[in-house]
Parts: sequence; C-alpha cells; structure tokens
Amino acid sequence: MSDTTATLENLRFPEQELPEHVAGTRAFGWWGMVWLIATEATLFAALIASYFYLRFQYGTVWPPGDIAIPTLQLPIVMSVILLSSSIPVHFAESAIKKGKVGGLKLGLAIGFILGVAFLAITFGIEWPEKLGEFTPRTNVYGSLFYTILGFHAAHVIVGLAMNLWAQVRAWKGAFDRDRHLTIQNFTMYWHFVDVVWVFVFSTIYLSPHL
Repeated sequence: MSDTTATLENLRFPEQELPEHVAGTRAFGWWGMVWLIATEATLFAALIASYFYLRFQYGTVWPPGDIAIPTLQLPIVMSVILLSSSIPVHFAESAIKKGKVGGLKLGLAIGFILGVAFLAITFGIEWPEKLGEFTPRTNVYGSLFYTILGFHAAHVIVGLAMNLWAQVRAWKGAFDRDRHLTIQNFTMYWHFVDVVWVFVFSTIYLSPHL
C-alpha cells in the first residue's frame, strides 16, 4: 500500500463526524418548523383579533347589511373531514417510526385525499354560495370572511404540497425507522392547520350565532 493510499484512509472528513440520523428536538429542521408554526399562529391570532375588534366596533347587528348569519351544516361537514385527516397523518408518522414504510404511504395518501376533499367543498360549494350573497368588497364582514378563510385555505394547500412531496420521497425509499425528519415536520404542520381551523370555524361560523 502506497503512502498516499494510507494517508487517504487515515484522513477524517468533517462530514464523517456528524451524526447520521438526526430527528426531533436535536434537528435544526425540527426547530425551523416550530418557529414557522409560531409565526403563522401569530398571524392567525392577529386576523381573528381584528375580526372581533371590528365586529364590536361595527355595532350590534352582525353580519352587517343584508348578509345572513352563516349556516353550520356544510362547515360542520368540512370540519369533520379536515380534523379527521389528522388521524391518518398521525398513523403515518407512528408507522415510519417503527420502520413500516407501507403504513407511512397509506397514512399520507388518506390524509391527502381528505385534505383535497376539504378544499373541493370550500372552493366548489361553500365559496360559490357565499359569493352569490356577498364578496370581499361588500363590507368589512365580507373582507374578514374571505381573508381569514382564504389564509387558512392557503395553508391547507401548502400542507397538501408537503404531503405530496413526502409521498414521492417515501416511494423512493427516503424514509426508514431512523430517517423521517420530513415526516415529523409535515405532521406538525398538518396538525397546526387542523387546530387553527377550530379557531377559524368558531370565529367565522359559530360566533355570529352567539
């Protein structure tokens, strides 16, 4: 063996000293998602606070004008669909932590379908019905209604894109028992989207009935 070969074999590269598998609170990516969620939660809190501030400033009649109080039947169906999507997503994360790639793929696929169904009802039924009654330019209520719901729908779309990307990587064999930080981050984000919907639903659809 030449001196050059021996030198190369004994040479230590910085990459080799890094941990192979990093997940959870040890990963910078995990903390990045935590701070992203905290930032987005602040934005939602500001929108909801603006809703109630303007509502109480506007007067006793809410919604104002000739806008009817929102019905609850369809929004409840939407809520059940979206909130139930967290179950297969949680199942997917639990499965890959046990090394079950098949369970990961199945959970992500079901969660994706439920998320798409939520958006399909939102943009295909709920919004067209409301646009026939009022638009974002009608009054302050219309602006708040579409801004808050639109902001949440945008987050659902981002979550579905993350889900799709995770599915592609899962089929390429990118995840196993030790490597699943992407799944952890997506799961956190999706649960956040679902929890925020509870506050959005309570604000937009329930509060006018009180």
